[in-house]
Amino acid sequence: MYHIFQISGDVFRALGLKIKILITVIFSGLLIGSVILLTTSTFSNNFNDQLLDATLNGSSESETLHDKFIGGLLKPGFDEGSCVSRYTQSLLYRKPSPYKPSPYLVSKLRSYEKLHKRCGPGTKAYKKATKNLGHDDENYASISVGKCRYIVWVAVYGLGNRILTLASVFLYALLTNRVVLVDQSKDISDLFCEPFPGTSWLLPRDFPLMKQIDGYNKEYSRCYGTMLNNHAISTNSTPRHLYLYILHDSRDEDKMFFCTKDQDMIDKVPWLIVKANVYFVPSLWFNPTFQTELMKLFPQKEAVFHHLARYLYHPTNQVWGMITRHYHAHLARADETLGIQIRVFRKDAGYFQHVMDQIVSCTQRAKLLPELAAQEETQANMTYTPKVKAVLVTSLYPEYSDNLKNMFWERPSSTGEIIEVSQPSGERVQQTDKKLHDQKALAEMYLLSLTDNIVTSAWSTFGYVSYSIGGLKPWLLHTPRGNKTPDPPCVRSTSMEPCYLTPPSHGCDADWGKNSGKIFPFVKSCEDVVYSGLKLHDEL
Repeated sequence: MYHIFQISGDVFRALGLKIKILITVIFSGLLIGSVILLTTSTFSNNFNDQLLDATLNGSSESETLHDKFIGGLLKPGFDEGSCVSRYTQSLLYRKPSPYKPSPYLVSKLRSYEKLHKRCGPGTKAYKKATKNLGHDDENYASISVGKCRYIVWVAVYGLGNRILTLASVFLYALLTNRVVLVDQSKDISDLFCEPFPGTSWLLPRDFPLMKQIDGYNKEYSRCYGTMLNNHAISTNSTPRHLYLYILHDSRDEDKMFFCTKDQDMIDKVPWLIVKANVYFVPSLWFNPTFQTELMKLFPQKEAVFHHLARYLYHPTNQVWGMITRHYHAHLARADETLGIQIRVFRKDAGYFQHVMDQIVSCTQRAKLLPELAAQEETQANMTYTPKVKAVLVTSLYPEYSDNLKNMFWERPSSTGEIIEVSQPSGERVQQTDKKLHDQKALAEMYLLSLTDNIVTSAWSTFGYVSYSIGGLKPWLLHTPRGNKTPDPPCVRSTSMEPCYLTPPSHGCDADWGKNSGKIFPFVKSCEDVVYSGLKLHDEL
């Protein structure tokens, strides 16, 4: 820069004194101004870089760790590269949750991790427990139960059901100091990373009862409900294992396993085997002992699954790649995002115009999507840079997203917003237990959970998982009757908890036949399953 201001000595000497002074002052000012400008620019860039770092990393190290470990919900020390989603999902891809885990829950999780490490697969305690499990003496468990007791979760039905039931079983394990072991005969290890440090939650393939488990049903002699019906329970003997049948068609006797009088015997059994396809967490609150503990664990009652899911479920790197690629391609740059999950519960499921009309009616009445503008309004709306709203649609059938996309492509919106519609996959047929299909399904659940607002189908466990992980109160699409669009088309939920679709007809100490939804103010009927379902709410 110096050569710009150079003047030859002869020319300078020939000038008068006043001119010399004036030139010197001007050039000196220019030099000083250039230096100041350069310094200011450098400072500004450094400040902006620091501000950006602070925004991404938190204003202090403690705040960064608070975000990264979700208020202590997660424990540091895992290899981050082997499971990228574990620590990055809460920092980079979703807004901070208003629901904070209680210190008591954090403490309970740390205690559980120690228990699992002491009693999990490969330990002396596990080997001793499985040896006892295979002993011929029917009453062997009462002779040598040991300090470690287990509950085995068996994978049945679709992915949404599995995610909900595994969280339910884990919570039951927390309440009863049992170790959760997960059936790995399906694709669980292709979907989720290991959640507990220094150990595995996968049930070893040489588990002594592995070959029999698939055949267990409610007629099995060690099924708890059947034992109750047959009066086969004795206080003088403890079976080696019990089978808990908690499916949609289970009997009230099966569903009462959590009650205090039932727990007295069940608590002594070293091994519990569970098949479930319903989210049975609401019923645990009927046990007074459990309820006292649950109140401390979850001061915000509607956040039970929200916290458990963020602790337990971390998509594998392959699934996380699917999530992040679609997110950056279709959602990241939008001003606002909306998730719409569509499930049609019919034997002849597919695309139906009345369902399409219901989706449009719901989203427009709720002001989630704008109405279409009259054609002549187009020019007026193009006088400014419009906002972009990204709509993520998940369905087995691509026709719903195609029609929504065409609506807003062919005509402008009344608000001037640009509506961009995307759908990651449209498999047409549910293919449970097929690795890639389940990975796509999990990716779509997580993508839905990252949206600002969400609309889901009634009764859908896929939808329940999505909005609850995201900490979102959904708009629930009412189930159509026949081929008519329901009116109103949807209802806003007052809780983000999943629904227990087929709960017991009464609480533990209630009169037989009493409505379970009227026993406690925080266990109420579900908006989408009014006559039978139960759901946790925060007390109004």
